[in-house]
Amino acid sequence: MEQSPLFMPNLLYIHIPFCIQKCTYCDFFSMPYDESVAKTYIDALYQELYLKKDFYTTLKTIYTGGGTPSLLPDECFKQLFICLKDNFSFSSDIEITVEANPGTINESKINTVLSLGVNRLSIGIQSFNNDELKTLGRIHSSEDASRSIEIIKKEGINNFSVDLMYGVPGQAIESWHNSISTAVELSPTHISTYELTLEENTPLYKLLKSNKPVPQHKREISYTSPPLMGGDKGEGENEYKKSPPPYPSPIDGDGNIINGKFPTLAKGGKGEFANKIKLPDEELIIEMYNHAIDYFASCGYEHYEISNFALPGFRCVHNLNYWDRGEYIGVGAGAHSFINGIRSKNTEDINRYIQDLNSGIIPEIESIKLTPTDTLKEIIFLKLRKTEGININTLSDITVSRNQSCHSALDAESSFFTSLDSCFRRNDINILQASRELVDEGYLEIERGYLRLTRKGIVISNTIIVKLFERLGID
Repeated sequence: MEQSPLFMPNLLYIHIPFCIQKCTYCDFFSMPYDESVAKTYIDALYQELYLKKDFYTTLKTIYTGGGTPSLLPDECFKQLFICLKDNFSFSSDIEITVEANPGTINESKINTVLSLGVNRLSIGIQSFNNDELKTLGRIHSSEDASRSIEIIKKEGINNFSVDLMYGVPGQAIESWHNSISTAVELSPTHISTYELTLEENTPLYKLLKSNKPVPQHKREISYTSPPLMGGDKGEGENEYKKSPPPYPSPIDGDGNIINGKFPTLAKGGKGEFANKIKLPDEELIIEMYNHAIDYFASCGYEHYEISNFALPGFRCVHNLNYWDRGEYIGVGAGAHSFINGIRSKNTEDINRYIQDLNSGIIPEIESIKLTPTDTLKEIIFLKLRKTEGININTLSDITVSRNQSCHSALDAESSFFTSLDSCFRRNDINILQASRELVDEGYLEIERGYLRLTRKGIVISNTIIVKLFERLGID
């Protein structure tokens, strides 16, 4: 990995891939927790941090995601932070986030991470309905979730985020309202909400497909975003995906319910149960999303990104960097990095990861130099995810040619605001002209100098972004 002497990332992502149990909807890279393997993995992680110490300037954020980082023994956390402090300098206002799941949190763990300088937690709750939690294969109950939050607050961490999920099979608007209102009552500074996405290789997909076709949402046209390493379908919407390995789960690989993990919604076997759980219809999913936007706004939360809400002053600095297309370096198996216009990723093979680092080799298996068109698409996609949108004063004279390749003058810092004026200039299609029809149709709007998605457009954001690409000739 080549490193520019002028522009060095100041954000670090650390991936801890271990989970107690694979969730039924999850196809992200993770593996069963084994303490001896975890300790060996952490030793290898130290080596990677040491090998990459010269790639950084003073760290502004550290985000530890997974997987379930809170599974790590306290001693591993202590050694990890000793390694970080020995090899890196921290800014005075550094944001240090650790992901945690209810059921893996106790007073000792919280006291340990507090003593190490962790000042923010991200809690993967997903729902406060026990039937929904069982359907999702979560290891905790609603009561566990509330108890974990109370422990966090009692021990002195007031800056924490919770993840919630809508579009869960069997979910009703009343249940969704209960989850979001219960979350607000616990006073998080940040809330992330995600629509359940069924991936073909997951047990939940196979269960729903076992008796009838899985519903396909028609409202979205797919665009694959860059791999943003935020963790377990959590705040950063980690886009790195991998078919799940053989793994403990409430549903086996053939869609069979095992271990009595699912709620009993009807008498009878798997077939009758599968007929009882189904995805909410499209109109209900949109209603859930709109209800969350309105409810959180009434409670003082700012809707600052499609899936994220924060009290004033508590937006996630680490993930804002992703949406601003800033640079970062990831460490750990399966971790991604982005530097000097190159996106790279580490091997997800734990054995190879450990072996390479024991030999002093960075375990990188892929490195892609983005084309100018890829770069422009990322800028548009990521900036439109933020509710403030794209600064049109910067964009107004940016044009793209259908017939000529674009020339990118993006600097190594990939800074949107400092570089757009000098790149992608041609005399063919102006991006604001390309947006005009979508503005007229009410999907985009221009407000206070920013082009942004409207409420009508935000619920079909991928579709609108793809249409904008088509009008620019970069689809």
